[in-house]
Amino acid sequence: MKIFWYISIFSILIACNSNDKGEEYVPITTENVLLDFNYPSYFPSPTYDIASNPPTEKGFLLGKRLFYDGRLASDGVISCGFCHIQDFSFTHHTHFVSHGVDGALGTRNAQPLMNMAFMTDFTWDGAADHLDLQPMIPISSPVEMNSSFPEILLKLKADETYVTMFGEAFDGGEITTDRMLKALSQFMLMMVSADSKYDKFLRNDGTILTETETEGKVIFDQKCASCHGGTLFTTQEYKNNGLAIDPLYNDIGRGRVTGLPEDNRKFKIPTLRNIEASFPYMHDGRLLTLEAVLNHYSNGMVDSPTLDPQFRQADGTIGIPLSDAEKSKLISFLKTLTDNNFIFNTRFSEFN
Repeated sequence: MKIFWYISIFSILIACNSNDKGEEYVPITTENVLLDFNYPSYFPSPTYDIASNPPTEKGFLLGKRLFYDGRLASDGVISCGFCHIQDFSFTHHTHFVSHGVDGALGTRNAQPLMNMAFMTDFTWDGAADHLDLQPMIPISSPVEMNSSFPEILLKLKADETYVTMFGEAFDGGEITTDRMLKALSQFMLMMVSADSKYDKFLRNDGTILTETETEGKVIFDQKCASCHGGTLFTTQEYKNNGLAIDPLYNDIGRGRVTGLPEDNRKFKIPTLRNIEASFPYMHDGRLLTLEAVLNHYSNGMVDSPTLDPQFRQADGTIGIPLSDAEKSKLISFLKTLTDNNFIFNTRFSEFN
């Protein structure tokens, strides 16, 4: 049986319902100013149609308030921010699998939230193909927020602050499901993480990788980049990476969405940006450290019909051959992907 392996009271407290604090909404400007959506030139083009829902100051603030509001859940506690904690790159750091209303257990670990504007689809199995639609899944899930949009809209319409904020964010618009989802997207769209040590190195700002980090990058390019390539550090494909079937969950992954047996046990390749902060790892949080992840790839894989062919070696073994020295160097490189300026950016904080 899986148990809590790390308890962080602070992490839980910061995800609680912001509306119990008696905070009042105070507009910063009278006009709804467009926000600058900036990203590096070496990033891919956004997949989200920014022009259809351009982030604005007041849309962002509305989305942020919704993100941290426990009233979006049936118990009034489980907000989006409850399972997506900023200090850990917006993951649910304190549990293997995420916890929902009344302590209900899900089957998966919450994915990090960043660079969402560049993703083609969302969740571990790709059940949502648009960022505006993604929140519908946790909101309606009985083991997550266990709510419904008619129920949420009644709560929001009874709140004078929300009436004001929706009107300002959407030019006098009423509170609707579509606008609620667009506001959440505006908040998430601005979560661009592109200021790690490695990014600074790419920008030639004088940052230099150490010899160990450089050697780790070479190993990464040889043995990891086929799945975690590009500046997003994910190809956004779905792969079976040889995890043993957990009988408690028996999660078939992508196959649940497509209905195709060949997609069983395949999960979306996660980004490695901020990987140092987003443990535990894998779709169900079964691996607690980067060392454990690399040990899995080197000698812990389990064969199955849908195992990705790249893990089958010519000598009949499965996995990625990695020495202890190579693992150490890889981890050194992976830590250069940590963007503390994003993780601790008060712009996204509930309390700012």
